[in-house]
Amino acid sequence: MPVTVVVITGGLSGIGAATALAFADEGAKLVLGAIDIRSGDELVEQVRARGGDAVVLRADVRDFEQCAALAALALDRFGTIGVLVANAGIGDQSSAEGGDPARWRAVLETNLLGAAHTVRAVLPTMLESGSGHVFLTASVSGRETYVGEPLYIASKWGLVGYGHALRRELSDSGVRVTLVEPGLVDTPLVRDNPAVSGLLDACEPLAPEDVARSIIYAFQQPPHVLVSELTVRPLRQGEPTFRVKPA
Repeated sequence: MPVTVVVITGGLSGIGAATALAFADEGAKLVLGAIDIRSGDELVEQVRARGGDAVVLRADVRDFEQCAALAALALDRFGTIGVLVANAGIGDQSSAEGGDPARWRAVLETNLLGAAHTVRAVLPTMLESGSGHVFLTASVSGRETYVGEPLYIASKWGLVGYGHALRRELSDSGVRVTLVEPGLVDTPLVRDNPAVSGLLDACEPLAPEDVARSIIYAFQQPPHVLVSELTVRPLRQGEPTFRVKPA
């Protein structure tokens, strides 16, 4: 079987890092993009110890040129691109009345436009080869609503819509599109944020590896089989109970 070349944004922590290691177990070659690349060398060593290979590049997905540089690095180093995991994302806990518009812009540009940027960067290569698999890390928050994260929710609902539109556009191309919609996951994005870390005590959250396994499952289906959506959530997760006050 040909070696799979995988581009992952938000690739050095949480779901991205777990997915990198899961693909490394399959012998994949990886290009890992992140804004903060200080942990890059350590993850590359782990990938190589598990049978894969990896390179790291600093990339802010809000900037299309930086996404294009990830794709160019994959082609230069490994010759092709077989998989994209558009995973970069940030959160925001606020109210519609008191939220910070600058933070709102960053959330939308990272979670939604950033995914579109990375798809745009890798898609010409996939279409030329007539194969590929795009994974979009959305969220249960792209299917449900609650109080406290209005712009984060909007970004994930937008990403779900984009994913379905992309799947339709690519239906005859040989390129598969899978929306991955996790519930609460114990990642640095959650654990390091006092506004939401308390949610981890309310149930047994998903581990990043749980989400990574679902991605590998969808990827390993026969070429004529498309897992178009994967919703993976903790067994006992309820509605988030945090509340935010107007500024």
